[in-house]
Amino acid sequence: MTPLPPTGAIPARSAREARHVAIACFLGWMLDACDFFVVLFTLDNVARSYAASIEAVLLAPTLTLISRPVGAYLFGRAADRYGRRPILIAAILCYSLVELLSALAPTLGLFLFLRLLFGVALGGEWGVGTALTMESVPPRWRGMTSGLLQAGYPAGYLLASLLFLLLPVLGWRGLFVLSASSGLSAIYIVLFVKESPEWLARHRVAAGGPGRNRGPAGAPILPVLKRHRALVLYAVCLMTAFNVFSHGSQDLYPKIFLALQRHLPHPTVTLIVVLYNLAAIAGGLCFGMLSERIGRRRAIALAALLALPLLPLWALPESAAWIAVGAMLIQFCIQGAWGVVPAYLNELSPADIRATFPGVAYQCGNLLAAGSSLIQNGIAARMGGNLAPALMLVVGSAGGAIVLLTMLAGGAHRSQLGAQPAER
Repeated sequence: MTPLPPTGAIPARSAREARHVAIACFLGWMLDACDFFVVLFTLDNVARSYAASIEAVLLAPTLTLISRPVGAYLFGRAADRYGRRPILIAAILCYSLVELLSALAPTLGLFLFLRLLFGVALGGEWGVGTALTMESVPPRWRGMTSGLLQAGYPAGYLLASLLFLLLPVLGWRGLFVLSASSGLSAIYIVLFVKESPEWLARHRVAAGGPGRNRGPAGAPILPVLKRHRALVLYAVCLMTAFNVFSHGSQDLYPKIFLALQRHLPHPTVTLIVVLYNLAAIAGGLCFGMLSERIGRRRAIALAALLALPLLPLWALPESAAWIAVGAMLIQFCIQGAWGVVPAYLNELSPADIRATFPGVAYQCGNLLAAGSSLIQNGIAARMGGNLAPALMLVVGSAGGAIVLLTMLAGGAHRSQLGAQPAER
Protein backbone atom coordinates (compact mmCIF):
# COMPACT_ATOMS: atom_id res chain seq x y z
CA MET A 1 0.00 0.00 0.00
CA THR A 2 1.32 3.44 -0.92
CA PRO A 3 1.82 5.50 2.26
CA LEU A 4 -0.32 8.58 2.62
CA PRO A 5 1.44 11.88 2.20
CA PRO A 6 1.70 14.14 5.24
CA THR A 7 -1.54 15.86 6.15
CA GLY A 8 -0.21 19.19 4.98
CA ALA A 9 0.35 17.75 1.48
CA ILE A 10 -3.38 17.21 1.00
CA PRO A 11 -4.89 20.48 -0.19
CA ALA A 12 -7.60 21.86 2.08
CA ARG A 13 -11.06 22.35 0.68
CA SER A 14 -13.12 25.45 1.32
CA ALA A 15 -16.42 25.05 3.13
CA ARG A 16 -18.20 26.00 -0.08
CA GLU A 17 -16.45 23.29 -2.11
CA ALA A 18 -17.15 20.72 0.61
CA ARG A 19 -20.84 21.65 0.60
CA HIS A 20 -20.99 21.18 -3.18
CA VAL A 21 -19.53 17.68 -2.83
CA ALA A 22 -21.99 16.71 -0.08
CA ILE A 23 -24.99 18.08 -2.00
CA ALA A 24 -23.96 16.35 -5.23
CA CYS A 25 -23.49 12.95 -3.60
CA PHE A 26 -26.74 13.29 -1.65
CA LEU A 27 -28.58 14.06 -4.91
CA GLY A 28 -26.93 11.13 -6.65
CA TRP A 29 -27.97 8.62 -3.97
CA MET A 30 -31.47 10.10 -3.57
CA LEU A 31 -32.21 10.01 -7.29
CA ASP A 32 -30.68 6.55 -7.58
CA ALA A 33 -33.00 5.29 -4.83
CA CYS A 34 -35.95 7.08 -6.43
CA ASP A 35 -35.36 5.29 -9.74
CA PHE A 36 -35.22 1.95 -7.90
CA PHE A 37 -38.45 2.52 -5.96
CA VAL A 38 -40.35 3.69 -9.05
CA VAL A 39 -39.95 0.12 -10.34
CA LEU A 40 -41.30 -1.38 -7.10
CA PHE A 41 -44.32 0.94 -7.13
CA THR A 42 -45.25 0.06 -10.74
CA LEU A 43 -44.72 -3.72 -10.80
CA ASP A 44 -48.39 -4.49 -11.52
CA ASN A 45 -48.56 -1.82 -14.25
CA VAL A 46 -45.44 -3.20 -15.93
CA ALA A 47 -46.88 -6.72 -15.73
CA ARG A 48 -50.12 -5.66 -17.45
CA SER A 49 -48.19 -3.82 -20.14
CA TYR A 50 -46.23 -6.94 -21.07
CA ALA A 51 -49.18 -9.31 -20.46
CA ALA A 52 -47.05 -11.08 -17.85
CA SER A 53 -47.53 -12.18 -14.26
CA ILE A 54 -46.37 -10.03 -11.36
CA GLU A 55 -44.13 -12.95 -10.35
CA ALA A 56 -42.30 -12.64 -13.69
CA VAL A 57 -41.85 -8.88 -13.29
CA LEU A 58 -40.61 -9.40 -9.72
CA LEU A 59 -37.44 -10.71 -11.32
CA ALA A 60 -36.60 -7.07 -12.06
CA PRO A 61 -35.71 -6.00 -8.48
CA THR A 62 -34.10 -9.41 -7.89
CA LEU A 63 -31.79 -8.97 -10.88
CA THR A 64 -30.99 -5.43 -9.74
CA LEU A 65 -30.04 -6.77 -6.32
CA ILE A 66 -27.84 -9.54 -7.74
CA SER A 67 -25.82 -7.19 -9.93
CA ARG A 68 -25.21 -4.48 -7.32
CA PRO A 69 -21.99 -6.06 -5.91
CA VAL A 70 -20.66 -6.28 -9.47
CA GLY A 71 -21.23 -2.56 -9.94
CA ALA A 72 -19.68 -1.74 -6.58
CA TYR A 73 -16.53 -3.58 -7.61
CA LEU A 74 -16.26 -2.33 -11.21
CA PHE A 75 -17.03 1.32 -10.52
CA GLY A 76 -15.07 1.26 -7.28
CA ARG A 77 -11.92 -0.10 -8.92
CA ALA A 78 -12.27 2.46 -11.70
CA ALA A 79 -12.62 5.26 -9.13
CA ASP A 80 -9.55 4.06 -7.23
CA ARG A 81 -7.57 4.15 -10.49
CA TYR A 82 -8.96 7.11 -12.41
CA GLY A 83 -10.49 9.35 -9.75
CA ARG A 84 -13.77 9.58 -7.85
CA ARG A 85 -15.34 12.49 -9.75
CA PRO A 86 -15.37 11.13 -13.35
CA ILE A 87 -16.52 7.68 -12.26
CA LEU A 88 -19.34 9.13 -10.12
CA ILE A 89 -20.52 11.10 -13.16
CA ALA A 90 -20.32 7.91 -15.25
CA ALA A 91 -22.38 5.92 -12.70
CA ILE A 92 -25.11 8.58 -12.58
CA LEU A 93 -25.29 8.83 -16.36
CA CYS A 94 -25.40 5.03 -16.65
CA TYR A 95 -28.32 4.50 -14.29
CA SER A 96 -30.22 7.41 -15.86
CA LEU A 97 -29.69 6.04 -19.36
CA VAL A 98 -30.77 2.54 -18.31
CA GLU A 99 -33.88 4.00 -16.66
CA LEU A 100 -34.76 5.76 -19.92
CA LEU A 101 -34.15 2.65 -22.00
CA SER A 102 -36.30 0.65 -19.56
CA ALA A 103 -39.21 2.95 -20.39
CA LEU A 104 -38.75 2.15 -24.08
CA ALA A 105 -38.20 -1.62 -23.73
CA PRO A 106 -40.55 -3.42 -26.16
CA THR A 107 -40.37 -6.83 -24.44
CA LEU A 108 -40.24 -8.11 -20.90
CA GLY A 109 -36.97 -9.93 -21.58
CA LEU A 110 -35.24 -6.73 -22.62
CA PHE A 111 -36.79 -4.89 -19.67
CA LEU A 112 -35.37 -7.47 -17.24
CA PHE A 113 -31.94 -7.30 -18.88
CA LEU A 114 -31.93 -3.54 -18.48
CA ARG A 115 -32.83 -3.86 -14.79
CA LEU A 116 -29.82 -6.16 -14.42
CA LEU A 117 -27.64 -3.39 -15.90
CA PHE A 118 -29.35 -0.85 -13.66
CA GLY A 119 -28.14 -2.79 -10.64
CA VAL A 120 -24.55 -2.44 -11.81
CA ALA A 121 -24.83 1.37 -11.91
CA LEU A 122 -26.87 1.41 -8.68
CA GLY A 123 -24.19 -0.61 -6.91
CA GLY A 124 -21.44 1.66 -8.18
CA GLU A 125 -22.86 5.03 -7.20
CA TRP A 126 -22.92 4.63 -3.40
CA GLY A 127 -19.33 3.54 -2.81
CA VAL A 128 -17.79 6.08 -5.17
CA GLY A 129 -19.98 8.92 -3.87
CA THR A 130 -19.22 8.22 -0.23
CA ALA A 131 -15.48 7.97 -0.89
CA LEU A 132 -15.48 11.30 -2.73
CA THR A 133 -17.45 12.97 0.05
CA MET A 134 -15.58 11.59 3.05
CA GLU A 135 -12.23 12.46 1.46
CA SER A 136 -13.38 16.00 0.56
CA VAL A 137 -15.23 17.36 3.59
CA PRO A 138 -13.43 18.54 6.77
CA PRO A 139 -13.03 15.71 9.32
CA ARG A 140 -15.38 17.46 11.77
CA TRP A 141 -18.13 17.36 9.11
CA ARG A 142 -17.94 13.65 8.42
CA GLY A 143 -20.58 12.53 10.92
CA MET A 144 -23.16 15.08 9.80
CA THR A 145 -22.36 14.52 6.12
CA SER A 146 -22.56 10.75 6.58
CA GLY A 147 -26.08 11.14 7.95
CA LEU A 148 -26.99 13.46 5.08
CA LEU A 149 -25.70 11.03 2.46
CA GLN A 150 -27.57 8.07 3.89
CA ALA A 151 -30.71 10.20 4.22
CA GLY A 152 -30.72 10.20 0.43
CA TYR A 153 -32.21 6.68 0.51
CA PRO A 154 -35.44 7.49 2.40
CA ALA A 155 -35.56 10.82 0.56
CA GLY A 156 -35.53 8.87 -2.72
CA TYR A 157 -38.31 6.67 -1.36
CA LEU A 158 -40.36 9.80 -0.61
CA LEU A 159 -39.68 11.28 -4.04
CA ALA A 160 -40.75 8.05 -5.74
CA SER A 161 -43.98 8.11 -3.67
CA LEU A 162 -44.72 11.61 -4.96
CA LEU A 163 -43.93 10.68 -8.55
CA PHE A 164 -46.27 7.70 -8.20
CA LEU A 165 -49.16 10.17 -7.86
CA LEU A 166 -48.56 11.03 -11.53
CA LEU A 167 -49.08 7.43 -12.66
CA PRO A 168 -52.67 7.98 -13.92
CA VAL A 169 -51.39 10.84 -16.09
CA LEU A 170 -48.04 9.56 -17.33
CA GLY A 171 -48.33 5.78 -17.09
CA TRP A 172 -45.40 3.67 -15.92
CA ARG A 173 -43.32 4.43 -19.01
CA GLY A 174 -43.78 8.16 -18.47
CA LEU A 175 -42.70 7.81 -14.84
CA PHE A 176 -39.54 6.03 -15.95
CA VAL A 177 -38.78 8.80 -18.44
CA LEU A 178 -39.34 11.41 -15.73
CA SER A 179 -37.14 9.61 -13.21
CA ALA A 180 -34.42 9.28 -15.87
CA SER A 181 -33.99 13.04 -15.62
CA SER A 182 -31.91 12.23 -12.53
CA GLY A 183 -28.99 12.25 -14.94
CA LEU A 184 -29.13 16.04 -14.84
CA SER A 185 -27.47 15.86 -11.41
CA ALA A 186 -24.27 14.99 -13.29
CA ILE A 187 -24.26 18.57 -14.62
CA TYR A 188 -24.04 19.82 -11.03
CA ILE A 189 -20.99 17.64 -10.44
CA VAL A 190 -19.31 18.82 -13.65
CA LEU A 191 -19.86 22.47 -12.73
CA PHE A 192 -19.28 22.56 -8.98
CA VAL A 193 -17.51 19.43 -7.69
CA LYS A 194 -13.75 18.90 -7.70
CA GLU A 195 -11.77 15.71 -7.40
CA SER A 196 -11.00 14.25 -3.96
CA PRO A 197 -7.92 16.05 -2.56
CA GLU A 198 -6.71 12.84 -0.93
CA TRP A 199 -6.95 10.93 -4.22
CA LEU A 200 -5.03 13.73 -5.96
CA ALA A 201 -2.36 13.62 -3.26
CA ARG A 202 -2.00 9.85 -3.57
CA HIS A 203 -1.91 10.24 -7.34
CA ARG A 204 1.11 12.53 -7.05
CA VAL A 205 2.85 10.27 -4.51
CA ALA A 206 2.42 7.24 -6.76
CA ALA A 207 3.90 9.25 -9.63
CA GLY A 208 6.97 10.14 -7.59
CA GLY A 209 5.99 13.76 -7.05
CA PRO A 210 3.79 16.49 -8.45
CA GLY A 211 3.86 17.34 -12.10
CA ARG A 212 5.12 13.96 -13.35
CA ASN A 213 3.33 12.02 -16.04
CA ARG A 214 1.96 8.68 -15.03
CA GLY A 215 -0.64 6.04 -15.73
CA PRO A 216 -3.69 5.27 -13.61
CA ALA A 217 -3.26 4.71 -9.88
CA GLY A 218 -4.68 1.91 -7.79
CA ALA A 219 -3.17 -0.94 -5.84
CA PRO A 220 -3.89 -4.56 -6.83
CA ILE A 221 -6.94 -5.41 -4.77
CA LEU A 222 -6.30 -9.07 -3.87
CA PRO A 223 -3.10 -8.49 -1.85
CA VAL A 224 -4.79 -5.62 -0.01
CA LEU A 225 -7.85 -7.75 0.81
CA LYS A 226 -5.67 -10.66 1.92
CA ARG A 227 -3.74 -8.35 4.25
CA HIS A 228 -7.03 -7.09 5.72
CA ARG A 229 -9.07 -10.31 5.57
CA ALA A 230 -10.36 -9.94 9.15
CA LEU A 231 -11.59 -6.45 8.32
CA VAL A 232 -13.26 -7.70 5.13
CA LEU A 233 -15.08 -10.46 7.03
CA TYR A 234 -16.14 -8.00 9.72
CA ALA A 235 -17.44 -5.42 7.23
CA VAL A 236 -19.45 -7.95 5.20
CA CYS A 237 -20.98 -9.49 8.34
CA LEU A 238 -21.83 -6.05 9.70
CA MET A 239 -23.43 -4.91 6.43
CA THR A 240 -25.40 -8.15 6.19
CA ALA A 241 -26.86 -7.42 9.63
CA PHE A 242 -27.49 -3.82 8.62
CA ASN A 243 -29.36 -4.81 5.46
CA VAL A 244 -31.51 -7.34 7.34
CA PHE A 245 -32.19 -4.57 9.89
CA SER A 246 -33.36 -2.21 7.14
CA HIS A 247 -35.07 -4.52 4.64
CA GLY A 248 -36.66 -6.56 7.41
CA SER A 249 -38.38 -3.42 8.66
CA GLN A 250 -39.42 -2.05 5.25
CA ASP A 251 -39.99 -4.60 2.51
CA LEU A 252 -43.11 -6.36 3.82
CA TYR A 253 -44.30 -3.62 6.13
CA PRO A 254 -46.39 -1.26 3.94
CA LYS A 255 -48.33 -3.57 1.62
CA ILE A 256 -48.31 -6.94 3.35
CA PHE A 257 -48.45 -5.93 7.01
CA LEU A 258 -50.25 -2.58 7.07
CA ALA A 259 -52.59 -3.02 4.10
CA LEU A 260 -53.36 -6.75 4.18
CA GLN A 261 -52.98 -7.70 7.85
CA ARG A 262 -53.92 -4.46 9.60
CA HIS A 263 -56.48 -3.59 6.87
CA LEU A 264 -55.48 0.05 6.75
CA PRO A 265 -56.78 2.05 3.76
CA HIS A 266 -54.33 3.10 1.06
CA PRO A 267 -54.23 6.82 2.05
CA THR A 268 -53.43 5.85 5.65
CA VAL A 269 -50.65 3.50 4.56
CA THR A 270 -49.21 6.23 2.34
CA LEU A 271 -49.28 8.73 5.20
CA ILE A 272 -47.52 6.30 7.55
CA VAL A 273 -44.86 5.61 4.91
CA VAL A 274 -44.26 9.35 4.46
CA LEU A 275 -44.04 9.91 8.22
CA TYR A 276 -41.59 7.11 8.89
CA ASN A 277 -39.38 8.18 5.99
CA LEU A 278 -39.25 11.71 7.39
CA ALA A 279 -38.31 10.19 10.75
CA ALA A 280 -35.65 8.09 9.01
CA ILE A 281 -34.08 11.20 7.48
CA ALA A 282 -34.04 12.90 10.88
CA GLY A 283 -32.53 9.81 12.54
CA GLY A 284 -29.69 9.59 10.05
CA LEU A 285 -28.78 13.23 10.57
CA CYS A 286 -29.06 13.07 14.38
CA PHE A 287 -26.96 9.95 14.89
CA GLY A 288 -24.50 11.03 12.21
CA MET A 289 -23.83 14.23 14.15
CA LEU A 290 -23.84 12.36 17.47
CA SER A 291 -21.10 10.08 16.14
CA GLU A 292 -18.76 13.09 16.08
CA ARG A 293 -19.12 13.34 19.85
CA ILE A 294 -19.28 9.73 21.04
CA GLY A 295 -17.58 7.87 18.18
CA ARG A 296 -18.91 5.90 15.22
CA ARG A 297 -19.18 2.50 16.91
CA ARG A 298 -20.98 3.82 19.97
CA ALA A 299 -23.43 5.83 17.87
CA ILE A 300 -24.28 2.80 15.73
CA ALA A 301 -24.67 0.53 18.76
CA LEU A 302 -26.80 3.09 20.61
CA ALA A 303 -29.20 3.53 17.69
CA ALA A 304 -29.54 -0.23 17.18
CA LEU A 305 -30.00 -0.81 20.90
CA LEU A 306 -32.73 1.84 21.17
CA ALA A 307 -34.66 0.14 18.36
CA LEU A 308 -35.03 -3.15 20.26
CA PRO A 309 -37.55 -2.09 22.97
CA LEU A 310 -39.57 -0.28 20.28
CA LEU A 311 -40.31 -3.48 18.36
CA PRO A 312 -43.64 -4.27 20.13
CA LEU A 313 -44.89 -0.69 19.59
CA TRP A 314 -43.97 -1.03 15.92
CA ALA A 315 -45.54 -4.41 15.18
CA LEU A 316 -48.31 -5.12 17.72
CA PRO A 317 -50.73 -2.12 17.76
CA GLU A 318 -54.03 -2.28 15.90
CA SER A 319 -54.78 1.43 15.68
CA ALA A 320 -53.29 3.50 12.86
CA ALA A 321 -52.15 6.24 15.25
CA TRP A 322 -50.02 3.93 17.41
CA ILE A 323 -48.72 2.10 14.34
CA ALA A 324 -47.55 5.43 12.94
CA VAL A 325 -45.82 6.34 16.21
CA GLY A 326 -44.07 2.98 16.39
CA ALA A 327 -43.02 3.08 12.73
CA MET A 328 -41.60 6.60 13.07
CA LEU A 329 -39.63 5.79 16.21
CA ILE A 330 -38.16 2.55 14.92
CA GLN A 331 -37.16 4.03 11.56
CA PHE A 332 -35.59 6.97 13.39
CA CYS A 333 -33.35 4.45 15.17
CA ILE A 334 -32.76 2.03 12.26
CA GLN A 335 -31.86 4.74 9.77
CA GLY A 336 -30.07 6.56 12.56
CA ALA A 337 -27.67 3.63 12.77
CA TRP A 338 -27.42 3.63 8.97
CA GLY A 339 -26.58 7.33 9.00
CA VAL A 340 -23.18 6.57 10.55
CA VAL A 341 -22.31 3.86 8.01
CA PRO A 342 -20.79 5.97 5.17
CA ALA A 343 -18.31 7.62 7.54
CA TYR A 344 -17.59 4.43 9.47
CA LEU A 345 -16.88 2.23 6.43
CA ASN A 346 -14.75 4.87 4.74
CA GLU A 347 -12.71 5.40 7.89
CA LEU A 348 -12.18 1.64 8.21
CA SER A 349 -11.27 1.15 4.56
CA PRO A 350 -7.69 0.62 3.39
CA ALA A 351 -6.78 3.88 1.66
CA ASP A 352 -5.76 2.33 -1.68
CA ILE A 353 -9.19 0.78 -2.23
CA ARG A 354 -11.44 3.27 -0.48
CA ALA A 355 -13.79 3.67 -3.47
CA THR A 356 -14.08 -0.12 -3.74
CA PHE A 357 -14.14 -1.49 -0.20
CA PRO A 358 -17.18 0.29 1.35
CA GLY A 359 -19.39 -0.25 -1.69
CA VAL A 360 -18.50 -3.92 -2.10
CA ALA A 361 -18.97 -4.59 1.62
CA TYR A 362 -22.36 -2.83 1.54
CA GLN A 363 -23.59 -4.60 -1.60
CA CYS A 364 -22.32 -8.04 -0.57
CA GLY A 365 -24.17 -7.58 2.71
CA ASN A 366 -27.24 -6.56 0.72
CA LEU A 367 -26.97 -9.71 -1.38
CA LEU A 368 -26.56 -11.96 1.66
CA ALA A 369 -29.57 -10.29 3.29
CA ALA A 370 -31.77 -10.76 0.23
CA GLY A 371 -33.68 -13.64 1.81
CA SER A 372 -34.84 -11.68 4.86
CA SER A 373 -38.38 -11.23 3.50
CA LEU A 374 -38.61 -14.93 2.65
CA ILE A 375 -37.47 -15.80 6.18
CA GLN A 376 -40.10 -13.49 7.66
CA ASN A 377 -42.79 -15.05 5.46
CA GLY A 378 -41.69 -18.53 6.49
CA ILE A 379 -41.82 -17.68 10.20
CA ALA A 380 -45.23 -16.06 9.76
CA ALA A 381 -46.54 -19.17 7.98
CA ARG A 382 -45.56 -21.27 11.02
CA MET A 383 -47.49 -18.85 13.25
CA GLY A 384 -50.78 -19.01 11.43
CA GLY A 385 -49.93 -16.22 9.00
CA ASN A 386 -49.33 -13.57 11.67
CA LEU A 387 -46.45 -11.43 10.40
CA ALA A 388 -45.93 -9.35 13.56
CA PRO A 389 -43.78 -11.89 15.50
CA ALA A 390 -41.73 -12.58 12.38
CA LEU A 391 -41.03 -8.88 11.87
CA MET A 392 -39.94 -8.46 15.48
CA LEU A 393 -37.79 -11.59 15.54
CA VAL A 394 -35.85 -10.89 12.33
CA VAL A 395 -35.37 -7.15 12.89
CA GLY A 396 -34.55 -7.67 16.58
CA SER A 397 -31.95 -10.34 15.76
CA ALA A 398 -30.31 -8.07 13.21
CA GLY A 399 -30.26 -5.16 15.67
CA GLY A 400 -28.70 -7.33 18.35
CA ALA A 401 -26.07 -8.56 15.88
CA ILE A 402 -25.17 -4.95 15.00
CA VAL A 403 -24.69 -4.07 18.67
CA LEU A 404 -22.45 -7.09 19.26
CA LEU A 405 -20.42 -6.63 16.07
CA THR A 406 -19.74 -2.94 16.57
CA MET A 407 -18.94 -3.08 20.28
CA LEU A 408 -17.07 -6.40 20.40
CA ALA A 409 -15.54 -7.13 16.99
CA GLY A 410 -15.41 -3.51 15.83
CA GLY A 411 -12.82 -2.51 18.40
CA ALA A 412 -10.17 -4.59 16.63
CA HIS A 413 -10.18 -2.28 13.59
CA ARG A 414 -8.85 1.26 13.40
CA SER A 415 -9.49 4.21 11.11
CA GLN A 416 -7.39 4.66 7.96
CA LEU A 417 -8.82 8.11 7.09
CA GLY A 418 -6.88 10.87 8.85
CA ALA A 419 -7.81 13.13 11.74
CA GLN A 420 -10.06 10.67 13.58
CA PRO A 421 -9.79 9.55 17.21
CA ALA A 422 -8.47 6.01 17.58
CA GLU A 423 -11.68 4.85 19.28
CA ARG A 424 -13.54 5.14 16.00
